[in-house]
Amino acid sequence: MREKELLDALETASRLKKNTRHCWTDKDRKESIADHSWRLALMAMLLENEPEFKDVNMNTVIRICLIHDLGEAFTGDIPAFNKTDKDTAAEETIYHQWISSFDEADRKEWQSLMDQYNTQSTREGQVCKALDKLEALISHNESDISTWLPLEYDLQKTYGQENMAANPYFLSLRKLIDAWTDRKIQEETKNSDQQI
Repeated sequence: MREKELLDALETASRLKKNTRHCWTDKDRKESIADHSWRLALMAMLLENEPEFKDVNMNTVIRICLIHDLGEAFTGDIPAFNKTDKDTAAEETIYHQWISSFDEADRKEWQSLMDQYNTQSTREGQVCKALDKLEALISHNESDISTWLPLEYDLQKTYGQENMAANPYFLSLRKLIDAWTDRKIQEETKNSDQQI
């Protein structure tokens, strides 16, 4: 990527640092899309040497993680429980329009990476999608429960299950996250009862 194109791409991508997600990282700070994408890539890097992923190109997974939400630089984040097929199509369209200005090699790579994520046609795309869901669950558990919407008490237990069903590592990690969710809800219920 030539220098001017690089600066333009980085300027667009920097919107992910400002565009926030539904989740809170602290009392007065919402999680940014960049926060999410960075930790997703870190998760992939940390799994590289796990036996369950020996047949997965984790460099490709990391690359998918880094770009999977770049359409949200233009549209902003829409929480999964509100996102429609029309929203997804708009995000994909604007992403494709954006990368159409890239040189051919970069455009093909970025298109391939996003296609793997969207179609789930490769192990790399599937791993990224599962990590995407798991990272959201972890972030949500890290948020103060007062920021949860009523629907999220159930959603936290069902979100993304289909994306991790075939992977023993993800199923084991999901059990740990679910136990954390249960403790969080029980603690909140206990505190509510004590205030009555």
